[in-house]
Amino acid sequence: DMHAPSAVFYATSSLAIMAVNKIVLTSYGFPSPPVVALCQMILTLILLGLAKSLKLVSFPDVSMDVVWKVFPLPLLYLANVITGLGGTKLINLPMFTLLRRFSILMTMILEGWLLNSRPTNIVKFSVLLMIGGALVAASNDLAFDLVGYIFLFLNDFFTALNGVTLKQKLDSKELGSFGLMFYNCLISMPITVFIVGFDTRSLDNLQAFEYWHDIGFQLSFLGSCAMGFVLTYSIFLCTQFNSALTTTVVGCLKNVLVAYYGMSLADYKFSVLNFVGINVSIVGSFVYSYAKYMERATPPKELIEAEATKKISESEA
Repeated sequence: DMHAPSAVFYATSSLAIMAVNKIVLTSYGFPSPPVVALCQMILTLILLGLAKSLKLVSFPDVSMDVVWKVFPLPLLYLANVITGLGGTKLINLPMFTLLRRFSILMTMILEGWLLNSRPTNIVKFSVLLMIGGALVAASNDLAFDLVGYIFLFLNDFFTALNGVTLKQKLDSKELGSFGLMFYNCLISMPITVFIVGFDTRSLDNLQAFEYWHDIGFQLSFLGSCAMGFVLTYSIFLCTQFNSALTTTVVGCLKNVLVAYYGMSLADYKFSVLNFVGINVSIVGSFVYSYAKYMERATPPKELIEAEATKKISESEA
């Protein structure tokens, strides 16, 4: 059963990349989130290309048919990565983790619309608890940054849409998780290069960046690139064995640790209302986890009815 291991793998990977991205973009002040995204894509392509040449993994060769099958996933993936990195740079960690809760609500709505999935009442209640706590905390965020909030709400939307679309693509099993990873990056990369080249101010800041030769920055940047590959694979794996909503909430449960850790950092400004909102949202995360556990522990109604019908038939025979 890969349900729990895939979720834990995703949570660990997500925690690690958030920490290392925060170091690169905030502690060192690296000026260009799209460059980080571009380097993550390049490393992913190199690793998967090498693995395919060594026959460790397999996926279809490049063709227009393959490109058509992947769309629109690369565009959603790219938007998700860039808005997420932009939000990481501008928002303190407790509020970043809290505002990510809105991706759960968006995923739940999109799963119902596109995948015909219907959550239970306790799941709906837990999601509303998370959202309510996030709104209370945001209403008294003393370090409010409008651009950062816009980045994060866009990131929530693209996370939800990417997760649901990814679930559809993985369920079709045409390309497999490695194939989708490879073509996601291959198609997204030219667009990212254009974004980087178009932003001349960012290019000037990159040339003037003072930590290029700092060993701590180099290790952090390399770690960010490597974890980009690991995180992408963990998302694919978790979504394959679980629902898109579960993948989204696992990420938010992991953020419980990040939220409390982030309160110790210099860019967080404490207020009672903000602190209460954060904790209400965290309680909602735990209620959701309990609800999903009970769903998995309880046999589906259809299975119970089928077993009952089978026993009646056997007794009549």
